[in-house]
Amino acid sequence: MSRPSYHHGDLRRALLTAAAEAITESGVTALSMRDLARRAGVSHAAPSHHFTDKAGLLTALATDGFEQLTKALATSRLASNSLLELGVTYLRFALAHRAQFEVMFRTDLYHAEDPELLAARRQAADALYAGMTDLPDAPLAGPTAASPARPAREGTSELVPDEVREVGLAAWSMVHGFATLWLSGAFPESAHEDPVEAARRILSRVRQMGL
Repeated sequence: MSRPSYHHGDLRRALLTAAAEAITESGVTALSMRDLARRAGVSHAAPSHHFTDKAGLLTALATDGFEQLTKALATSRLASNSLLELGVTYLRFALAHRAQFEVMFRTDLYHAEDPELLAARRQAADALYAGMTDLPDAPLAGPTAASPARPAREGTSELVPDEVREVGLAAWSMVHGFATLWLSGAFPESAHEDPVEAARRILSRVRQMGL
């Protein structure tokens, strides 16, 4: 059977797709450039035209993940105007993009100082921290929080006061922790439950408790 051929310009995307599939199946430790070439149907040397090594590939995968997360959070923000639903969207992203989610926060796996990755990560952080003050159901909602939803301001994550940063870290830790525990199978009693509905229920309860 002949291998599929990729014209210049889409091999990079094909390799990232193959990497996500491989990580989902076997984990990031087992990932190899040779296997990615096989999955993409190209020569063993072809990936080196786009990624110098495994760390370079994972840098691109993490960057892609942060960019997709930012888009998902931006869409949720404008559609729901709700911090709770922003958290649910974060979980949906983790469930739908398990490979990227596994890599994005493992800075030991990639080039953590890569400019494109840092920019993508900041944009995702902007969406999180902006939600702490300008969404109506946020714990630190300001006087304009009830106004129509609007895009998160660029640079928010670098300008927020300490109180907002601490609350943002707490909210992120809660949702990220839930996603990680669910994906690892740590909730066996909830194996047949919809994770999104479970998260929505738990996050609502926490909000009611004022935490």
